[in-house]
Amino acid sequence: MAVNEEFLKDRVDTLFGTAFNEREGRVVPTTPDVALKDGAVKINATFLYTDLAGSAKLSSVCPWSTTAKIIRAFLDCSTRLIVKHGGEIRSFDGDRVMGVFIGDAKNSNAAICGREIHWVVRKIISPKARSKFDSVKNNDIQIRNCSGIDTGEVRAVRSGIRDNNDLIWIGKAASFAAKLSDVRDTGYHTYVSSRVYNKLNANAKQDADGDSAWSSTTFSFAGTTETVYKSNHWKKP
Repeated sequence: MAVNEEFLKDRVDTLFGTAFNEREGRVVPTTPDVALKDGAVKINATFLYTDLAGSAKLSSVCPWSTTAKIIRAFLDCSTRLIVKHGGEIRSFDGDRVMGVFIGDAKNSNAAICGREIHWVVRKIISPKARSKFDSVKNNDIQIRNCSGIDTGEVRAVRSGIRDNNDLIWIGKAASFAAKLSDVRDTGYHTYVSSRVYNKLNANAKQDADGDSAWSSTTFSFAGTTETVYKSNHWKKP
């Protein structure tokens, strides 16, 4: 079948005319759980995106193999910490990974996870990279990350074509968390929405000395100003 103008017009008309068959989800769905034709799964979840800052500079001044090793180390450690705290991995995008948390402690689990990822980047990945790779040390590359976290009701729907498709997440929580992971504010590497912060337990709100690990700031998103909370307090796993 020719993929031409008329065919693509028909496909858009078909997709625009689809009525979704929505159901409530009690677990984080995987791609096969959602029908490609018309499936939609509604869940209340907390999303954590964590992104490696400055990977473009890494690519420009380091051998490709060095860049690959650093990104792999970041994604490996981040993924293991997300799973440790009860999250489900549902997306990789370059040097970024998305974790989805559900359950009663989903916000605290995600916030603690974000601070532990920060610790791993600063205390393990960064110093080891500077020690092992001359291209990192000689170019004074600072390996850092940022994690963004938000919570709310989202729908998982499946997009693409047969044998070439994946889940997309429709709802503010996913998109806002992704935007927060793009923040580059020196010293601060974990950001949560006010919706997440207001549901944190004491352990997730405090640093090792029992003081507050978070400070409030504002963030513009989709034409509105949001109160968010940022932390420069890492947490040892």
